[in-house]
Amino acid sequence: MYCVCKQHIEKALEDFVDEYEDAPDLVNLKETEFSDWDPPVQCAHCEQPAEVLVV
Repeated sequence: MYCVCKQHIEKALEDFVDEYEDAPDLVNLKETEFSDWDPPVQCAHCEQPAEVLVV
């Protein structure tokens, strides 16, 4: 699972496929609320705000 900015979506997709050998789902963090989890504020690859969950 990766929380990333739009600039790093491609990198997160590659990392996910390399690790899990399956296609991930993409979740827009601005449009989705989670009841038991608060997503990270910043991207896993830089300091930009996280906008997409790759899971």
